[in-house]
Amino acid sequence: MLLDNSTNIVSEKGSKRPNPNKNSIRGFEVVDQIKAALEAACPGTVSCADILALAALCVTLWTQINLQVGGPYWDIPLGRRDSLGASIQGSNNNIPAPNNTLPTIITKFKRLGLNLVDVVALSGGHTIGLSRCTSFRQRLYNQSGNGLADCTLDVSYAAQLRQGCPRSGGDNNLFPLDVVTSTKLDNFYFKNILAGRGLLSSDEVLLTKSAETAALVKAAPSALK
Repeated sequence: MLLDNSTNIVSEKGSKRPNPNKNSIRGFEVVDQIKAALEAACPGTVSCADILALAALCVTLWTQINLQVGGPYWDIPLGRRDSLGASIQGSNNNIPAPNNTLPTIITKFKRLGLNLVDVVALSGGHTIGLSRCTSFRQRLYNQSGNGLADCTLDVSYAAQLRQGCPRSGGDNNLFPLDVVTSTKLDNFYFKNILAGRGLLSSDEVLLTKSAETAALVKAAPSALK
């Protein structure tokens, strides 16, 4: 993900070709600055993979301190190695797409040795971040090929989304994955799904397409405080 394009690599980061996650990750220059400082101090010691893992924790703790709110903490074992190659095809094939069915999402997780709990827990990462209009437009206008909106989507929320995501055009217009607290790591992602305000189809299916994943979604708001 962090590798630049080269003669032998077409990276997800540098690709100009359409892909589901295009422009979904930013801040590469911050990682580059951290890596440069670490290389100057201790060359060849700290990987970019470890930098990302540590940065995620630091940002979470910084948010808790500045907003004076509670939140999670986790220990981070270090020693990850960086990849020497990148595959945009592998990224597109292995990362769940916003319109994937639940069985497809579960299969992609299972390939990595992950289970249903992991599917729901890691989907909770959508408590932070943005999505492009093109990734959820079908939910607003033609979810099932009948010209109608997704019936599981809250009506007022759907109307709000249509204001910035028209039937055509505006593909790159951005919307928060968590409409309530888009810059805070909390449990509103799961509360939103329960209220019919999950943005992506891949969020909504966790509640509506499996009793097992639905039970986990319903338990998450009280389990994560």
